Amino acid sequence: MTRAIRIYRCGGPEVLTLEEVEPGEPGPGQVRLRHTAVGVNFIDTYHRTGLYPLPLPSGLGLEAAGVVEAVGAGVSEVQVGQRVAYAGGEVGAYCERRCFPAERLVPLPDDISDLEAAAMLLKGMTAEYLVCRTFPVGPGHWVLVHAAAGGVGLLLCQWAKHLGATVIGTVSNEDKARLACESGCDHVIVYTRESFVERVRELTRGAGVAVVYDAVGQATWEGSLDCLAPRGMMVSFGNASGPVAPFTPLLLSAKGSLYLTRPTLMAYTATRQELLASAARLFQVVRSGAVRVTVSRTYPLAAAAEAHRYLESRQSTGSLVLLP
Repeated sequence: MTRAIRIYRCGGPEVLTLEEVEPGEPGPGQVRLRHTAVGVNFIDTYHRTGLYPLPLPSGLGLEAAGVVEAVGAGVSEVQVGQRVAYAGGEVGAYCERRCFPAERLVPLPDDISDLEAAAMLLKGMTAEYLVCRTFPVGPGHWVLVHAAAGGVGLLLCQWAKHLGATVIGTVSNEDKARLACESGCDHVIVYTRESFVERVRELTRGAGVAVVYDAVGQATWEGSLDCLAPRGMMVSFGNASGPVAPFTPLLLSAKGSLYLTRPTLMAYTATRQELLASAARLFQVVRSGAVRVTVSRTYPLAAAAEAHRYLESRQSTGSLVLLP
């Protein structure tokens, strides 16, 4: 038996329960993992609340690092005793042990710790596809990153700066502003104190930015569109403040023939080749020192609800990790 977090209904952090479950033996193409570190991500709160519905009862969590304990028939990607990590796939990472598809595992290099991997793989590969593939950032680009001091935001700002962009970040307070400045932002806007739309237009001398990376959703949607240059790209990849309301595509035309995308990590790592390439780019940029991974807090598995409360308080910065 092993311990795992389960939910039987949607709601607040109080619906998370710790139970004894049977991890089972790996089937064909699967391995059984012993988790050493589990990443906590905002999408976990969407699953918990029902914003992204799951069949109930269900586990929770999409990211973890650990060690391969057993392999099923036909597995050639990894071997017993190997350190691995994953981000995405079937939910259920909030546990001590589980079976998981071998093809979705990323082997960990010796210079990447389990804690780092669980803190950065989902967020880091998200940052990778956003700045390298959704909108390939380069010198001369002005970019706007909302929630710049959050887990994905910190990585996005550093990576965009590394690629030569001028980075504007939005945050809610002065402490987060200092962290964002230390993480690649050329300009930081405390949106509780001033209009981020007016400030972006001022900084860009009215031109607007080439791309907006927006994980906030409802609260920043209209303002984000108003920050874009003609033919700029709106990248909406999260709903921290709630989902964006329905709108007519004519809005994009009226605001300058804008592009809009709602990308997901799974679509950008759909094949094993894409998965390994994304992880390799992430490990390399971290290894080079251009992008630093920040683990702000760790919690025991039994305190997953506490981690969710802190994440949703909007006080968190960097990554939160559960330690089974």
